[in-house]
Amino acid sequence: MAHLLRGKQAGISNDLSTGLGPDLLVLDHVQSFGLNSQISQLTYDPVQALLAVGTNDSKYGPGQIYVFGQKRVAVVFPLPHRASVKILQFCADKLLCVDSKNDFQVFSLVSKRLLNAHALPAKITALHSDPTLDYALLGTQTGDIYAYDLDREHLAPFKIPNLWRQQFPRSRPSSIVTLTFHPRDIGTLLIGYDSGAVIYSFKQNKAIKHFQYLLPKGAPGGDSDPGTVFRERSPPLTQALWHPTGTFILTGHEDTSIVIWDPKDGRIVQARTLQDTNVDKPGPGSFSPGTADGTFAIKTPLFRIAWCANQDPDDTGILIAGGAPSTLPTKGLTFFELGRTPTYNTSSWNILAEHFENPKRQRILPTPPNTEVIDFCLIPRSSPHFAGAQDPLAIIGLLASGELITLSFPSGIPICPTNQLHLSMTLVHPFINFANLAPVERTRWLGLTEKRQHGPLFLTGGHEANYPLKRFENRNVVQTSHADGTIRLWDAGHADEIENDALIQMDVARAVGHEGVEVCKTSFSGAAAELSAGLKTGEVVVFRWGTNKHSGQEYPPGPNEPQKLTNIADRAEAAVKEGMLPLTLFTSQNGPVTALKHSDVGFVAAGFEGGSLAVIDLRGPAVIANLQTTDFIKADKRGSFRRSSTQPASKPEWPTSIEFSVMSLDGDDYSSILLHVGTNLGHIATFKILPDSNGRYSVSFAGMVSCDDRVVNICPIHADTGHPAYASQSAVSGLRTGLQINGVLLAITASGVRLYKPASHKGAQKTWDEFLCDSAAIVRYEDLGYALLGLYGDGRARVHSIPALKEIGSVKVDHVLDVRRFSEAVITSTGDIFGWNGPAEMVLINIFGTGLKLDQTRDTLINPDLLIPPRPTISNLQWIAGTQLVSPADMDLLIGGPDRPPSKKMIAQARADEEARRRDARQGGPASSSRSPPPSDETWGSWAQRNFNERTERLNIVGDSMDNLSQNSAGWADDVNKFVNKQKRGLVMGAMKSKFGF
Repeated sequence: MAHLLRGKQAGISNDLSTGLGPDLLVLDHVQSFGLNSQISQLTYDPVQALLAVGTNDSKYGPGQIYVFGQKRVAVVFPLPHRASVKILQFCADKLLCVDSKNDFQVFSLVSKRLLNAHALPAKITALHSDPTLDYALLGTQTGDIYAYDLDREHLAPFKIPNLWRQQFPRSRPSSIVTLTFHPRDIGTLLIGYDSGAVIYSFKQNKAIKHFQYLLPKGAPGGDSDPGTVFRERSPPLTQALWHPTGTFILTGHEDTSIVIWDPKDGRIVQARTLQDTNVDKPGPGSFSPGTADGTFAIKTPLFRIAWCANQDPDDTGILIAGGAPSTLPTKGLTFFELGRTPTYNTSSWNILAEHFENPKRQRILPTPPNTEVIDFCLIPRSSPHFAGAQDPLAIIGLLASGELITLSFPSGIPICPTNQLHLSMTLVHPFINFANLAPVERTRWLGLTEKRQHGPLFLTGGHEANYPLKRFENRNVVQTSHADGTIRLWDAGHADEIENDALIQMDVARAVGHEGVEVCKTSFSGAAAELSAGLKTGEVVVFRWGTNKHSGQEYPPGPNEPQKLTNIADRAEAAVKEGMLPLTLFTSQNGPVTALKHSDVGFVAAGFEGGSLAVIDLRGPAVIANLQTTDFIKADKRGSFRRSSTQPASKPEWPTSIEFSVMSLDGDDYSSILLHVGTNLGHIATFKILPDSNGRYSVSFAGMVSCDDRVVNICPIHADTGHPAYASQSAVSGLRTGLQINGVLLAITASGVRLYKPASHKGAQKTWDEFLCDSAAIVRYEDLGYALLGLYGDGRARVHSIPALKEIGSVKVDHVLDVRRFSEAVITSTGDIFGWNGPAEMVLINIFGTGLKLDQTRDTLINPDLLIPPRPTISNLQWIAGTQLVSPADMDLLIGGPDRPPSKKMIAQARADEEARRRDARQGGPASSSRSPPPSDETWGSWAQRNFNERTERLNIVGDSMDNLSQNSAGWADDVNKFVNKQKRGLVMGAMKSKFGF
């Protein structure tokens, strides 16, 4: 009955939702993009070219580990329990993690699963591993160091006690801060305690040198507080690292002191800060003034220090994050370019001190204002050794806000993350202000491939899994606007193979001509390859796909004309050869953009918070309408006995939803291009866009209807079939031949829905019962029919029939989408919902699914053909001088001990041998007669040990046989030599006898 009644009221004669039932509503979690929580750790593997990102546990999601590779390669490792990632390191084909619950976890990059988790009795404060070793060293808060056997998956018997307490028994408890192997001698370990540093020798099994930073009275140190200068102090240690060749040691301290030590005699070569030198000696120090008179500025801590090297490890530099006065508005990274290290054996002490006192060059790598890098990850070209700091080509910096920046090394030039980093990382590079989605025809999207200059790719590892290829569906193209004024376009897909996975980037700040822009609305037309961006400052920027005629050239932006269009074609990025280029700019000066629509037929409409509406015809381009809402929306004449004559003026009104359509208005016998504008007070105005006598188009008001709440969306449809009646290029071209479309509008508001014939027909309406609607659109399920899909405040997605507007069914989606951001979700015509799950995570789901669960472990990460290069060793001079070389094989014996149990590979081989023996025994093979049957009460451990002994015995038998064969061969060779020698002697003696006549 509701279908007949509402259909007659709206002018729809049949049920457009025939065949749709509640059994079709099944949720599919198609894909997730971005990161579920704030980034805590970054690490890079130069051999496999993979980047791992760890996140914190927060209200938005638990801590996870993301491993990113080339293109869309990504694998997510969830932690075994809810915790934050505190330490993260690659080690060959494994990923090591220490979380905030004090668990040490080992993940396999081959099988993409958790291998083992171990909890130590003490809190883990440091982790160190080497790709050539099967062990990970775990430093604890008590100062002890444990060794974990990565291959046998248990703790090794090896343990290093608290060496600092052994040397200084009366010192305060010292926890371990850092652990680092000597870059050329793996048998030497640098241990950083919070009280000082220690060099430990594995071959001698003892500490061979201690380093304690003591400041005498009057020494300024790195403190900002002048009151601490007149007492002796020992600033706690926060960093400890080797020179790339092991010639020196660097320690960083809480007072921002950077101390260079001689590891042989333990003396200080140089103690300095970012600004001052020789801060360990009594004398005046420099103090940064504070914001008020008589105050001083404190310094930020030394967050991270890396001692970098070029291809030649003796050509070095020191990269520092932190240590600058807190009053500086821009706190960039500091890089001391030291140049070639003086030869230690032939250089005087003054030359060595001068090398660190006066660097060859001191650079400040700039970062965004009012931000600070609290951690960074170096991207070396190829070598995993030298602490991952040999010949780096880029730096990925982690800001205090959780965002990322990427800089070239050592120049510090910002690197565009588009098509350099994984798509999910670009969502925090920087954060997103606004996101939208538009369906684009597949072949059109395949032709949109940006040509942009960029440096060498460094995320090239992994291989994507195979997905089905959908050739006849529109692509879900996402537009994301970021805090730095950039917009990126990318294909979200449909859980299928993404043929064009590249990103497209536009620089809105450059197009507008000033920094600090914030994009609040975007609209993309795939058919025309054009995009419009609306700004909070009231500008509308239009981009169009094209070729940059001024590629490689920079032009200063000119002034922007208010209330007019400004040609901005010369403001394209110099690095872009082909892509989305700036076209025109409209400055309204009437508040932020509140609604924006870019049609496929050359018109752009924008609404502003000040209550104005602008319509731009891109054929000129020209502004063909600039109206105020008060011009076409009359005051509501509905009275109320509660109102008084002293009631204040009407509420401000502005557009909230805009749509273009092609259909016939109520009473017209022809179709035309229509513009529909919905406002925050529930008014929906319709305009005609008709060709004018001067060759342009004109906009004329056609009518208006009133709804009861803010307009969420406007959907034009064919009244007979339910097909969309948008202003497409084919529909507009059909107007020349007299095409007439009988269409209706479905207008969704927060509290209800109206279905009517434009421009001012009353039509049919329905009010939502309990919950408000935040986002809605018309969807189609295969060929069965059309329906209205909406997201509601109770966390469910509901489907209503057309025209009856009766609920068909609902699906709970609040476990994958953030209910508070339902209004920002986008619903496509195929039932896809693209929305937010956190500040930096977006989700694509489908309600007409099959119960698909998200699987983020399908991609392949490890390429077995890529081998780890051998570890650098000591030089010939060091070897001649008597330095004993400890190899990784020696370390296996030193750490694992002589009783190291067999590995899993050995056990698997023994098990395979036993299975082969049993198979041969069943078949009556030769092996059955040579081997004794196992005891019936044999345990698994006895079985493994017996098979291991038998296998060793057989190898010994083979070895003995080979030795016998070698002896026999050697005896046969000796007999042959004796025979030949005898024959030679006989020949010579015969010749001599014949000469003498014997």
